[in-house]
Formats: sequence, structure tokens, C-alpha cells
Amino acid sequence: MAERFTLTGSRAGEPAPVGEPAPVAEPAEPPTAAARLQSEPEPVGTHAPPPPAVARPTGFAGTLAGGLLLTTRPRQWVKNLLVVAAPAAAGQLASLHTVARLALVFALFTAAASAVYLLNDARDAESDRAHPDKCRRPVAAGTVPTPLAYTLGAALALTTTTLAALLCNAATAALLAGYVLMQIAYCLLLKRILVVDLAVVTAGFVMRAMAGGLALDIPLSRWFLLTAGFGALFMVAAKRYSEAVLMGEGEGDTRALLRVYSVGYLRFVWQLAAGVAVLAYCLWALEADGGQEGSLWRQLSMVPLILAVLRYAVFADRGHAGSPEDVLLRDRPLAVTALTWALLYGLSVAGL
Repeated sequence: MAERFTLTGSRAGEPAPVGEPAPVAEPAEPPTAAARLQSEPEPVGTHAPPPPAVARPTGFAGTLAGGLLLTTRPRQWVKNLLVVAAPAAAGQLASLHTVARLALVFALFTAAASAVYLLNDARDAESDRAHPDKCRRPVAAGTVPTPLAYTLGAALALTTTTLAALLCNAATAALLAGYVLMQIAYCLLLKRILVVDLAVVTAGFVMRAMAGGLALDIPLSRWFLLTAGFGALFMVAAKRYSEAVLMGEGEGDTRALLRVYSVGYLRFVWQLAAGVAVLAYCLWALEADGGQEGSLWRQLSMVPLILAVLRYAVFADRGHAGSPEDVLLRDRPLAVTALTWALLYGLSVAGL
């Protein structure tokens, strides 16, 4: 019969004697609920990572007034100078009444665009806080409360369209109301639809160019609309192309559709738009006026215009056309070319 061994002589923690089986540990007491919660690992994905801390701006930018001013994008106000385009093309900038009416239209378009910026930043405040650059926007940073941005944006949009109806003609008021509604629809939905987003941004520029003519009852030439429309599409597509080149194809951190647009497609769009804009301008410059030969100065203005487009295309091709206003203001040869075109065009309008 096998010899039996007992464990009565061994102490806990000591090894069993040679030839004896290892002692069997007594079962531990079941852990409490609190201990189980502390010991069990936290399931992955149950809690979202905390958003990055946003440093609030200091100085005037950190005040409510400064935040509201920055939200209206003062640097973008220069776009609204396009309201002068149609009267300038028609040579009707000499009278004080014309200048005053154009100043009013410029102020109305600036206020309408500011209303759209306020509404857009209020809607995108949460997503902007997670963006490395947009988190500095006043609404996302907390300088401007989101409800206040919504309220001021809506009030400014209604006030702008009302003043346009009271102080301008019905066509200008309808154009401004359509611009506000289109931009709000862009912020809510249209900026996520392929090609439509490019068309909407382009239409915003064309509406600005049309506003001055409508406010002064100036007929809008088909060549003017074609040149303005495809010229604006050239700038918009070149900007998108530059953003896609700098961030990498398919990334699109700042614009969702940049993940869908290919660099080759955006290049095709701005090249096509540039070609059509130049062609439309040349056809207008060579067109006879009243059965007579067109102005020599107007025909000569084709040369600096084409050179300006080619010069701007250099920056677009390199991916440096993300800020068109910076390109126009900082590149001296482009500025000289643009001034030369303005001089020749002015001589043509003056009939010299």
C-alpha cells in the first residue's frame, strides 16, 4: 500500500519536503465589486479622448469685441470690391452718386458675408475645437459664445436683406437675399457635394460682380459674365488644388471633399477655367462696337491679362495659391502686370 503524506508539519510559504507533493493553497475570498472595477481593464473605445486644450487669445483678440471682429473675417472683405467690376467695365465711376451707391452695396455685401461667417463658425464650433488651426477661431476658442454668434448672424442676415430692399432696387435685394440663402445652404449641405461646392463658391464671386451693375441699372454683358464666372472658377479651383497639394492627396483635414477630389482633377478644372476666361475676354476685346472696330487699348489689354493669368498659374501649379489675396499683393511682377492691364483698360473705357 502506498504511503500517505500529511501537510500538517509544513508552514505556509515554505517549500514542501523532497518527495512530498506541493501544498494546496486555500481558496481566496471573492473580491468585492469595487475591487473588480479597479482591477478590470477599461474596454477600448468606451470613452473618447479628451479634446486638446485651446489657448484663448490675449489682448484685443481675447475680448468679445475683438472676437466678433475676427469672426467676420476682415481680410476677406477685399472680395467685396468686386461690386465695382460692372460699373468700371461700363465706365460709370465718375459721378458721386455712383460712388455712394457702390459704397452702400459694398457695405451690404460685407455685412451679409459676415453674417454667414458667424453662423458657420457657430455651427462648426465643436469640430473646430479638434482642428489644429481652426481651434483658434473666436467661437471655437470660447471668446465668442455660440448662442451669441447664432443670434448676431441671423439678425445681421435679416437686417442686411431688409436694408437692401429699402435703400436699393428690388434686383439688388433679391440678389443679396439669394446670396445669403445660398451661403447658408453651402454651410449646411452643399459644401459636401462634389462639383457643387466649386460652383457655389464661384457663384458667390459672380454675384458680387453683378451687384454693382444691378444697383446702378447697368446692363451686364454676356462676355463680362463669362469672364467673371470662369475667372472666379479659376481662382477657386487653384486654391483647392493648392490645399490638396500641400496636405497630400486624399487627406483633406480642412475640407472634407479634398479627400475625394484628386490633384489631377483639380488641376484640370483650373486649367480649363483659365482657358475659357482668357478666351471670353479676348472675344470681348476684339468685338466691334456698333459696327466699328474695337478700341486699340482694349485689344492691347489682352496682353497683360494673359500674362497675369500665366503668372498666377505658376503659383497655382506649385501649390502656393491657397491665399489668392496674398499672391496678388506679395508678388511684384504680378502686381505690375495687373496695374498695366488696369491702365490699358481704363484708357479703353475713357475712349482715348
